[in-house]
Amino acid sequence: MAQDKVTPEIEEAEFITLEFDDGVEVECEIMGVFDFEGKEYIALIPNDDTDDVYIYGYKEIGEDEFELVDIEDDAEFEKVVAEFDKIMSEE
Repeated sequence: MAQDKVTPEIEEAEFITLEFDDGVEVECEIMGVFDFEGKEYIALIPNDDTDDVYIYGYKEIGEDEFELVDIEDDAEFEKVVAEFDKIMSEE
C-alpha cells in the first residue's frame, strides 16, 4: 500500500504599508493577529532588515478591511508585548 504524499500548503505572505506622521513609509509583513483580554492585536514585521516587530490594536471594519489602533496606554502595551512574547516562545 503506497502512502499518499502530503504537501503542506504554503500561504502567501500578506503585506501592508504603514505611513508614519513624518511621511516615512514602511512595508510590513502581517505576522498574525492574536487575542488578549478581550481585544485583538496585530503583529507586523517591517521589511527594513531589523529584528523589530510592530504591535498595534486590530479592529475589523468590514470584509477584508481592518484598522490599526495605536496602543496609547503604556501598561496595556507592556502586557500585550508580554503576551506576544509568550505566544512566540510557545511556537
